[in-house]
Amino acid sequence: MQNFSQILFVMWRETVEAMLVVGILHAWLSHNPDGKPGLKYLWLGVITGLGGAFLLGLGIDALNSVLSDEGQEYFQAALMLVAAGLIVQMVFWMRSHGQRLKRDLEQSLDHSTRQQNWWGVFSLAAIAITREGSEAVLFLSSLATGSNGFGSSSFWLALGLGVALAWGTFYLLQLGGKLISWRAFFKGTEIMLLLLGCALLINGVERLIGIQTLPALLSQVWDSSALLDDGTIFGGVVSSFTGYRARPSLMVLLVFCAYWGGVQWISRPARKQAAL
Repeated sequence: MQNFSQILFVMWRETVEAMLVVGILHAWLSHNPDGKPGLKYLWLGVITGLGGAFLLGLGIDALNSVLSDEGQEYFQAALMLVAAGLIVQMVFWMRSHGQRLKRDLEQSLDHSTRQQNWWGVFSLAAIAITREGSEAVLFLSSLATGSNGFGSSSFWLALGLGVALAWGTFYLLQLGGKLISWRAFFKGTEIMLLLLGCALLINGVERLIGIQTLPALLSQVWDSSALLDDGTIFGGVVSSFTGYRARPSLMVLLVFCAYWGGVQWISRPARKQAAL
């Protein structure tokens, strides 16, 4: 249940982002008479980007299948730590570049169109979709464990629902902010992504503690299970999206505090810029 909701959320968010990029490129080319020949290169770039992300997923799955049990633990822990870092990087990249994204893409398209460089359109689409797709693959690979692994029906159901929700969300966003604005969408999902990044980081650290690569320092700092037990369905969902633990070890608590301290420190330049 917990991994299912995480997989659905990641697929929903990443698909909406990919649709935003493709939508900007498609709209500009469609409404510019000189740009219409570039539409086929746009879709070729989209297909190439999806293919690159798919190959990355196959490579991760193949590597995981040949590792020993201990090697898989290290590999999964590494995936979770990398995914957590990428989530934080992605959130702050969108924060600093999101407002200029449309303008930058259109400027690149205008340059390619004037030069009749349709392979430039292809490259722009392929790089953008490969980036979004690769992020999704890494995030999903770190979440695809146990009953929600790549071969399970629940994993593919979560992917399908995530894509369907993304299409619906993109349609609502295209209504021009009548129901929901792009700003509100990115602000809300940004918070959820940072929470998910913390959860992935905690999961990775706990795996490393389990294989005795990291010390627990103190096995249990407190027990808050009477207030919220992370072994229940609701508590498990909260745990999977926030990194909450009812009985945290000292190492987990220190990592949790370091993560949010780091997020606050990285956010300082953005807050100062917004205040100016």
